[in-house]
Amino acid sequence: MPTSKEVFASLTGPGGGFEVIEEEVLGNIVKVFKTRMKSLREIAELAKMRGDDNEFIVYDDQRIGFESFVNQSNAVGAALCKEYGVTKGDRIAVLSANNPQWCQSFWGAVNMGSILVGLNGWWNTDEILYGLSDSGAKVLVVDSPRFARVADQLDSIDDLEAVFVTDVDDTSSFNNARVHPFGELLDCGSNLDPIINSIEEDDPAVIFYTSGTTGKPKGAISTHRSMIANLQDSLYIVVASAMINPERSLMPSDGKPVGLLTSPLFHVSGCHSGLVIGMAGGLKLVLISGRFEPQKAMELIEREKVSVWTAVPTMVWRVLEDPKRFDYDLSSVRSISYGGSPSGSELQRRIHETFPNVRSVGNAYGLTESSSAVTINTGDDIELHPESVGRALPVVEIKIVGENGDSLPPSRVGEIYIRGPIIMPGYWNKPDETAEILSPDGWLRTGDLGYLDRDGFLYITDRIKDMIIRGGENIYCVEIENRLEQHPAVIEAAVIGVPHPTLGEQVKAIVRVEQDTTVNEQDIINWVAAGLAGFKVPSFVELTYTNLPRNPSGKILKNVLRGTGEVSFTELM
Repeated sequence: MPTSKEVFASLTGPGGGFEVIEEEVLGNIVKVFKTRMKSLREIAELAKMRGDDNEFIVYDDQRIGFESFVNQSNAVGAALCKEYGVTKGDRIAVLSANNPQWCQSFWGAVNMGSILVGLNGWWNTDEILYGLSDSGAKVLVVDSPRFARVADQLDSIDDLEAVFVTDVDDTSSFNNARVHPFGELLDCGSNLDPIINSIEEDDPAVIFYTSGTTGKPKGAISTHRSMIANLQDSLYIVVASAMINPERSLMPSDGKPVGLLTSPLFHVSGCHSGLVIGMAGGLKLVLISGRFEPQKAMELIEREKVSVWTAVPTMVWRVLEDPKRFDYDLSSVRSISYGGSPSGSELQRRIHETFPNVRSVGNAYGLTESSSAVTINTGDDIELHPESVGRALPVVEIKIVGENGDSLPPSRVGEIYIRGPIIMPGYWNKPDETAEILSPDGWLRTGDLGYLDRDGFLYITDRIKDMIIRGGENIYCVEIENRLEQHPAVIEAAVIGVPHPTLGEQVKAIVRVEQDTTVNEQDIINWVAAGLAGFKVPSFVELTYTNLPRNPSGKILKNVLRGTGEVSFTELM
């Protein structure tokens, strides 16, 4: 069998199916695929040719074929354009659990050149209002539970002209002329030709919000170019893995791959690496209605013969630890991949124990700012390097940078920098924050510490940016600290992550309070819950009357609070 280096050279070299060349992108010379689609619209046009004999979306009792799905998505786009004046570059926000309407809104928006804004479904009222205002969304697509959080606040959103509720047929009870049933959008007809807009590779396609290092989320822009580069990087892995070891082929015996989509669509893992790759690859995508429950997931795997499951490790662990996991037929699953939290060899061992026919286990590393995956570790590589997140994908460059800004040699720990067509052009309407993370020559500062070994495998060792990853959700500590310090009894506060076997990390707050206060730990938890999304609320609160440890410049020494007693250079920055 060929080695991974031989396959890489064959596929990405001159004449290869994934030939890589260098081109100028946004003023910088980067690696790109020579042959590529130029917009997401091309994916939808090709998918439509699969007809309706091939199912694309399965959701409860709904089964939607490829042709019908594309027609419905185009009807959404046509209706928004003809009836509500939405045009190229306008923002269409979606605030919803995973459902067909989320998917139709995405493809309806990008097919006509508008920008899809994915709002975090866990956000509370203030966070939602901020996202709508910051993005300047003209339209909101929303499900009923989340609409209830903002229904009485619509008049405060100046740019918002129309709201479409996904799960009601009659919106008269809302007493607001701007609120309509989503079904109205499907009645317009699917002909986009009279209103179709030209799309350039570097036009924005989506805005997804990341937690903010300064207390407010930032809208990371993915372009048509970056999302298609992510798609081709991922397809390369599938082809290369099959060439290296044919026994690890992900294609089921009937030639019809089925994917279980459990990652939220407002994350790049769900949208970019789930919805987009699913349409391009001809997958039947099975969506879970409601909250993720292990037995519900296993029922769907058994019923739909799921062959591919991409998730966060927390979801995988919940299935692996479910006492009824061996009561279900999980033999159809051939591939499980995950990202968003640290993982290791024990998770891989348990996967093979529970899913008897898994051919490939994969771990990935990526960011919202990189339009999903930067590295993927799978196949034989993950067995040889179980703690690594893999090697750089074909059009991705990685370098490790030290304190003085110099590139470091193999095995030296520093900050991870990445570059390529997958990198965002910037944060929406935030040039200063963009300049802090993107260098003039196109390198993205990840805020993660790690090293490359001599074979190019990347290892993540720590984070410079003060962030917790809980169940696949990024949580910036400063956002919680700002909320804590607004409490009248709190003098200062620090937030850290504490290990959790399945969530990865949980939130802990160390809070210095006034000597004569009667506030208790539950009061602090309730205070945060009233202002921030539930996943940001501390699981543990430690109250103290003494000063929190700080360095000479006044920065809180979180390594001391974690109990290590050591101070790294990152604490002194």
